[in-house]
Amino acid sequence: MISEDQLEQLCISWFKEIGYQTVTGKQISPEGKTPERENYGQVILHERLVSQLKLINPGIPSILIEDAAKRIAIPETPVLTKNNHIFHKFIIEGLSVEFNEKEENKTEYIKLIDFDHIENNQFLLVDQFTVSGTKHFRRPDLIVFINGLPIAVIELKNPADENTDIWDAYNQLQTYKEEISDLFVFNEALIISDGLTARVGSLTASKEWFMP
Repeated sequence: MISEDQLEQLCISWFKEIGYQTVTGKQISPEGKTPERENYGQVILHERLVSQLKLINPGIPSILIEDAAKRIAIPETPVLTKNNHIFHKFIIEGLSVEFNEKEENKTEYIKLIDFDHIENNQFLLVDQFTVSGTKHFRRPDLIVFINGLPIAVIELKNPADENTDIWDAYNQLQTYKEEISDLFVFNEALIISDGLTARVGSLTASKEWFMP
């Protein structure tokens, strides 16, 4: 039977096999060797987001893309589910921006993910990504970033521990949603596994809607 750490390393290897970059949360932490965050409350990897949005949206002025990246980072309401719904619309429809080009007013949509040209996106897996919470620092096992946005959270449990199972991982995610809710504004998938069983659900899914 493998340990939880071995399970985590196995998951990381699977992501590497399909082309993901992988880093540790410590490496890109504010005090890390290659910091990508100003503080532990910041959950978007801002520079990655801006650079990919410029690549995906070459016809839109850089200043508007930079403004859009800042807009995305600030939740619009105090309610997590509403913020998540707003972000999901951005993913599907893009962000509307207006600008003047050659004395003509234009309205365009900034795409956050390029669904037509997958190679234009950046895929990153981060393990042990520390986020400052309402009570403590929290450290989800694995977070999937697409273009610097934390799209999915994976929580693992020790398959050798008879006293824990995937529902302990599910309960852990519920705690995270309460204490580090900003991370879940951008969430499209929650994944739980004990190495033998794995299930996936949405942000608002109850236990019965977490599917194999």
